[in-house]
Amino acid sequence: MKEYAADKIRNIALVGHSGAGKTALAEAMLYNSGAITRMGTTQDGNTVSDFDDEEIRRGISIHNGVIPVEHEGSKFNVIDTPGYADFVGDVISALQVTDMALVVVDSVAGVEVGTEIAWQQLDKLNQPRVVIINKMDRDTSRWERVLADLRESFDARFLPVQLPIGNGEDFKGVYRLVSEKASLGEKGVEGEVPESVLKHVEEMREAIVEAAAESDDELIMKYLEGEELTKDEIRHGLEVGAMRGKYVPVFFTSATHALGVQALMHSLQIQAPSVAEAAPRIGTVQASGEEIALEPDPSGPLVARIFKTQADPYVGKLQYLRVFSGTLEADSRVWNVERGEEERIGPLYNVRGKEQMTTGRLVAGDIGAVAKLHDTHTFDCLVDKDQAITMPKVEQAQAVYSVALTPVTQSDAPKLGQALQRLLEEDPTFQSEFVASTRQLVLHGMGDAHIDVAVHALKEKFGVDVNTSIPRVPYQETVTRSATAQYRHKKQTGGAGQFAEVHLRVEPVPRGEGFSYDSEVRGGSISSTFIPSIEKGIRQVLIEGVIAHCEVVDTKAIVYDGKEHPVDSKDIAFQIAGREAFREAMRNAGPALLEPIHDITVVVPSAQMGDVLGDLNGRRGMVQGTEQIGQRVVVKAQVPLAEIQRYATDLRSMTQGRGYYTAEFSHYAPVPHNVQQEVIAAVEQADDEE
Repeated sequence: MKEYAADKIRNIALVGHSGAGKTALAEAMLYNSGAITRMGTTQDGNTVSDFDDEEIRRGISIHNGVIPVEHEGSKFNVIDTPGYADFVGDVISALQVTDMALVVVDSVAGVEVGTEIAWQQLDKLNQPRVVIINKMDRDTSRWERVLADLRESFDARFLPVQLPIGNGEDFKGVYRLVSEKASLGEKGVEGEVPESVLKHVEEMREAIVEAAAESDDELIMKYLEGEELTKDEIRHGLEVGAMRGKYVPVFFTSATHALGVQALMHSLQIQAPSVAEAAPRIGTVQASGEEIALEPDPSGPLVARIFKTQADPYVGKLQYLRVFSGTLEADSRVWNVERGEEERIGPLYNVRGKEQMTTGRLVAGDIGAVAKLHDTHTFDCLVDKDQAITMPKVEQAQAVYSVALTPVTQSDAPKLGQALQRLLEEDPTFQSEFVASTRQLVLHGMGDAHIDVAVHALKEKFGVDVNTSIPRVPYQETVTRSATAQYRHKKQTGGAGQFAEVHLRVEPVPRGEGFSYDSEVRGGSISSTFIPSIEKGIRQVLIEGVIAHCEVVDTKAIVYDGKEHPVDSKDIAFQIAGREAFREAMRNAGPALLEPIHDITVVVPSAQMGDVLGDLNGRRGMVQGTEQIGQRVVVKAQVPLAEIQRYATDLRSMTQGRGYYTAEFSHYAPVPHNVQQEVIAAVEQADDEE
């Protein structure tokens, strides 16, 4: 693949709901450019961008697919992103390295949850976008209805720059309102325009001229003075307006038949900003803290960011990156500014799906891949060591769905940690942790499908078979009042025996202070050498708990008396006596369970606010407030973790996939008595079964 200058490179993300036709559109663009001679389909599992075994098995995009398309002297680096909500992390990573997004919308379904999620991410980054109403060949397609849906859903000015010719099975192509030409068939040839289309042209073209004029001060003056704008002036105005987000251009395609795709690609050379035209990203010089614009200059300081890691158990890592400034050379050395480590760059690749084409270098603005970096992770930056420049941290999606992992066999256990590490390298939205209080290895993800993909990858890709379960809630035990207890440990089996007697008091302490230990022993009833032994025994109970096998917190234990034997008293005896005295004192001190409470923020369509509020009340939630933002309501509440273990799935079901939430740990609070009894009963039943 030839090398392109910055003014000839356009980095574009395909975003939208699953099933809208993003992968088919990428396939049609490749076909239209001559890169492939036959278009694949997701049903047949033979598309260029969806080459992963799991993507083929499921028939959906799971990972970003990089598709470079060469067209009329330009290079479109197209990134085909997943549309299912569980894989929003890949959408976020793609938008970090692209300058415009094509929002693909189904001509029948209109705005769906994947459309809304993608739009929110684009708004966060203030990234320009165009809308493509796809599947115009469907029998029930109604583009006017979809356009109305877009205008109702989003605060933006949507402007069709084409008119579809035909509808449903009669869809033949598009009429381009600026050039005033039809583009028919998969080759986009000129042809006759039906009268039914022509009668709308004047009205639609006037809207285009007005939008173009409003985007440029000189053009608006000319327009207001009644002068006619030339086609080149209109194109210029449209390009500026789209880049500045003053309006959102709307196109029409049937990607599976490559209809309207030729006209789309031609328009993108005008509407989509080249790397040279796009707003530069901002970097920070590490040594001075000075912020600089990362201009796409091949001779500038090197700044390249990894946005995707593809882990392979046999050949290692292939990592995808964009060069924002400078030139990345094969067989060179660079500095990983996040890790503070030098990396050796081996071969560099232009990638098209799973095809890897070796190249000697990647220049500013281009997207490619590098293999087998030693200590580089997704979102790390590779720079010149003597001109180290950092880029802003990427705000990743928050995991909201968790499972506990258990190896199926003992042979799987030692491999699980390394396999998880490789999995997390591929997808930073996954998080794993060992929860000491519940003694479980927990994997956090974006939803059940996201976790299912991870479990399947662990088995098929890394050879580790695991079972999953709902994680145990990390309850804590505490006391509600002061109480005392004493315990005598006496063991005589011939020869030296064991003896210790401990008198102990427990007291509650303020929430969050943990556990403390003290001695009030006076007069030598217990030697000072045995006081630490008692604490050692007590601390064994802190881990395993007294009523529900939970960590003991916010409790103070005070030894105030006891007895010892001049021969038989020893360390182990006082450990046992201290442990048992503490257990008995806790049972006398009104033991209670504490549960983790999370602050959650739920975003749902306004019409479903009542259902969500009612559901949160049923989950023992305390609603803190609501806020109306456009067509949506933001609900803030505090809810026990035990009640939201599967809330991600329940919320999607309740809102037809349009609701989502984030959660963050807030504090521990007492468990209601009836719930505490249920938890204890469940623990006792599990003990009996074991």
